[in-house]
Amino acid sequence: MKKLDKIFEPKVALPLITLIAAVFRVIPLRYKYLFGYDPYFHLAYIEESLKAGEWINFLTIAGGPWGFLIKNFHPLGLWMVPADVYKILKIFGVSLYDAFRITPVIFGVLTIVFFYLAMLNFYGKREAFFSALFLSIMFGHVFRSMANYYRGDNYMLFWYSVALFGVSLAIKYANIEGWRYKRFAFYLIPTFASGLAAIFWQAYYPIFVFLLGNAVLLAFGAFILGKDKYLLDSAVLTLSTAFGALLANYLGGYFGYGMLGGNRWLAKKTAENLGIELGAIKDVYLAVHLKYLVPLALAGIFALFSLSRIVKEKKQRALIVIILSIIEVFVLFMRFEALKELSSGFGILREAPILETQHSTFSDLWAAYNILVFLCPLFVLRFIPKRVKLSDFVLLGVIAPSLYMLYTWTRFLFIGSLAIVAMAGLGLISLHDNLYPILKSKLDDRKVLALSLSLLVVVPIISAGLGFERVYAEKPLINDHWVQALTWLKDNSNENDVVLAWWDYGHWVTYYARRSPIAQGGPSKWVALYYLGKVNANQLMARGIDYIVVSYDTALKFGAILDTANVSKEGHFLMILPLVSKVGALIFRQGQYTITARPGKEWSILINTGTAVFSPKEAFLEYRGSITKLNTTAKNTADAYVYLNLNYGYAVLMSEKTFNTTLAKLMFTNEYSGDYQLVYSDGGYIKVFKSKHPNVAVEQTENEIIFKFENAIGTGLGVFGYLENGTKVFEKWYPVKGKTEFILPKDQVNGTVIRYAYAEGKKIVDRGVFRKE
Repeated sequence: MKKLDKIFEPKVALPLITLIAAVFRVIPLRYKYLFGYDPYFHLAYIEESLKAGEWINFLTIAGGPWGFLIKNFHPLGLWMVPADVYKILKIFGVSLYDAFRITPVIFGVLTIVFFYLAMLNFYGKREAFFSALFLSIMFGHVFRSMANYYRGDNYMLFWYSVALFGVSLAIKYANIEGWRYKRFAFYLIPTFASGLAAIFWQAYYPIFVFLLGNAVLLAFGAFILGKDKYLLDSAVLTLSTAFGALLANYLGGYFGYGMLGGNRWLAKKTAENLGIELGAIKDVYLAVHLKYLVPLALAGIFALFSLSRIVKEKKQRALIVIILSIIEVFVLFMRFEALKELSSGFGILREAPILETQHSTFSDLWAAYNILVFLCPLFVLRFIPKRVKLSDFVLLGVIAPSLYMLYTWTRFLFIGSLAIVAMAGLGLISLHDNLYPILKSKLDDRKVLALSLSLLVVVPIISAGLGFERVYAEKPLINDHWVQALTWLKDNSNENDVVLAWWDYGHWVTYYARRSPIAQGGPSKWVALYYLGKVNANQLMARGIDYIVVSYDTALKFGAILDTANVSKEGHFLMILPLVSKVGALIFRQGQYTITARPGKEWSILINTGTAVFSPKEAFLEYRGSITKLNTTAKNTADAYVYLNLNYGYAVLMSEKTFNTTLAKLMFTNEYSGDYQLVYSDGGYIKVFKSKHPNVAVEQTENEIIFKFENAIGTGLGVFGYLENGTKVFEKWYPVKGKTEFILPKDQVNGTVIRYAYAEGKKIVDRGVFRKE
C-alpha cells in the first residue's frame, strides 16, 4: 500500500492523470476525417473567416437559399479558440486542420487538471486521484473532448472546473490564519469563469445552474452542520454568479449572445412562455437568473442565517432545510409555470425529436460511464453523520441538477460526467474506508491488502479497459465516397447553387462542396417530405434547389425520414441486406430475411421472410456503371420490390409504397422523373442529381456581377443587398424576359451579401445567395 500511496502524491498523480487523459483523447487522430457532423461546419466557418481576414457574420455556404447569420448561432469564442491555437502552432508546421483537431484535447485535459485540483482542496489526495482518473478514462467525458470531435460543451465544463477550483480555494483557506477575509477574493474566479463561458458556447447556462446549486447547497450544509460562518460564503458565491451573469450579458454584445439571447426566435419564444420582457439584460436565462434565482437564493440564505441564531439542533435544522427547499421550488414554479415543459424545450423539441433529446436509458449510461454507474450510489456513504463534510454539500449542488439533466436528454451525458466521477471517486474511497476497519479486525494483513488492491486497482483498470474499448471503436461517419462526391460537386457547380441532402449531411456539404445546403444542424420536415415524394417541382424551385443528394446511408435512415415527416409507417418497408454468398446464386441476408437471386436471361429472385417465400413485382440491378430493370421469372409475387447492387454487395427490399418515394426512385432505379439529371454516381453508394429547373449561375468580375440563366423562362430578377450584420440595404427587380444573361455593375448594388430571386411572372423558379467579391 505504501507504493500505492506514492502514486497519490500530487507531484506524481497529476502528471500521470494528465498523461492518461491525453492518451485517451488523441486516439482518434489515427483517422484523417473529423467525427460526426457539426465539426465540419465549425471548421468551414473558421477557414472562410481567416480567408476573409475577419470574422464574417453572413455565411453564404450555409442556410440555403438565404444564407446563415452566425450571430444567431454560437458566440464567436467557439471559433476563435481553434484559430488562435493554429496561430500559435503554425510556426511548428501545424496546419489549421490539425490545430482544429487537437483543440478539444487541450481543453478536455485542462478540465481534468482543474477538477483534480478542486477535489484535492475539497478532500485529499486519494479522492482527487480517483475522481480525476475516472474522468480521464470515462467515455462519457472523452467523447466530447477527444481529437477530431469539436463541440462547445467542452468549454462550458472547462470553465466550470475552473470555477469549482476557485470555490475550493475559498473554502480551503477559511481556517488558515490571515485569510479570513482575503480568501473571498477567490470567488472572483467563478465570476470570471461563468462570464467568460458565455462567449464559447450558445448553451452555456448550466454553469450558472451548477454554481448557484453549489452556493445553495453550501448554505444548506453549513446550516445543518452548524458551520454558520460559511453562510457568508454561500451568499458571496451567489453574488459572484450575479456578477458573472452581468459579465456574460456585457460580452454578448461583442461576441454574440447565447441561444436564449438577442433577437433569436428561441429567445422570443422562451420569454413568451415564461412571461418576461427583456431590457438591459438581453438574454432570457440571465434575466431570470438575476431577477429571480439570485434574489430567491439570497432570501433563503438570509432565512437560514436568521434561524441559525435560534435553532441549534441538527435534526431540526435538516427539517428546516427540507421545508425551505420545497417552498423555494414551489415559488419558482408558481412564477414560471412553463418550467414544467423545460425538459422538452418548452414543447419545441416534441415537434422534431432527435437522438440527443431523448431520455437517457441504462444502455446510454453504461456506454458513457460503464461500471462507474454502480459506484455512484456509494456517494451516500459520504453523508454518514460523523463523516459528512461541507464539501459534500457543495458537490451535491452540481450532482443534483446533473442527475436531472442526465435523465432528461442524452445530450447531457457529457456535462453530467463530472458529477458521475465525483460520486464514483468519493464513493469508492468511502466504501474502502468503511470496509477497511471491519476487514482488518477479521482477516490477516495479506488478505486485507489483497481486497484493498482489488477495490482500488482492479476497479479503475476495468473501467479504463471498457473506456478505451469504446473510444477505440469510434470512427468517422463520413467516408471517401462522400468526400469524393462533394468534392466533385464543388468543382462542377456554381458557387451560388443550393443542395438538398438529408439534414445530417448538410454540414458536410458546407465543408467539402462549399455549397449551401437547404437543411443542416437540425431536423427538416420539408426535406423528409421531399424524399417521400410529397414535394412538387414548384416547391423545389421556390427554394432554389439545384442539386439533390441520395445515398446508401440516407436509405439507412428511412425510418427517421418517416418520423421527421410525421408520416405513418404503415405500408412502408425498407430493409438493406448484405451479400453473404456468391456460390451457386447471389444470396443476401439480414436477420430472418433472405433474397436469393440466380442470374440468367430471366432472373430467378426469391424472397424468404422466414414465414413466406415469394418473388418481387419488379427488380433492378446496378453493376459497374449502369442500372438495369431485370426480367424475372415471377410466379408468386407479393408487395415487394428489390434492388441488387453488385458494386458494393447489398440488396434493398422495399414495399410498393416505399418503392414509389423519390428517395427510392432516385437511388435504386433508372425510372425517375425527367426533371432530374444524374450527374454523379459511384455505382451505388452516393448519387448526385441536378434539378432541371431554370437555374441562375453567378459570375463576378472586378466591376460586374453577371447572372447567367439556364432554361431562361424567367421574366424578372430580384436582387437584394445585405450588410454583414444582416440588414437589408438594397432591393430592386429587373426585367429579364428573353435574356440568357444580365450584367449588373457592382457599384449599383449596396451590400456585401446578395440574395437573388429569378421569377416567371409571380412564380419563383430559382433562388440563391452569394458574397460580393
